[in-house]
Amino acid sequence: MEFKQLVDTAEKWCSGNPFDLIFAEEIDERRLDFYAEPGISFYVLCPDNMNGGTDNFHVWSESEDCLPFLQLAQDYISSCGKKTLLEILDKVFRSFRPLLGLPDIDDDTFEEYHADVEEEPEADHQQMGVSQQ
Repeated sequence: MEFKQLVDTAEKWCSGNPFDLIFAEEIDERRLDFYAEPGISFYVLCPDNMNGGTDNFHVWSESEDCLPFLQLAQDYISSCGKKTLLEILDKVFRSFRPLLGLPDIDDDTFEEYHADVEEEPEADHQQMGVSQQ
């Protein structure tokens, strides 16, 4: 993907949350830097398949306080399949919710999957080997 498109995606993503895109650099490394109060920062290295650069996204922070919160996004990136910048940024945002003072949200994919499943009433079955007296 063209770097300009990645920057546009990042700016659009920032419009819906507390993060700001504070730096975008394409020359040495295709890097997007993000910042939000209170001192939360991270950056994303973007793939550059055309010029032999990195072939996957990479997220990192120079802040030791932020690094543990990026584990979810790092695990997501290293899992199978190609990821989009938007998917990765959403994972990062979810990871940083506690630091941003936002309520932590559960992974809603589990709830959506089970939302239409009705619980069946438990039948009164006699347990084998136990007398019912």
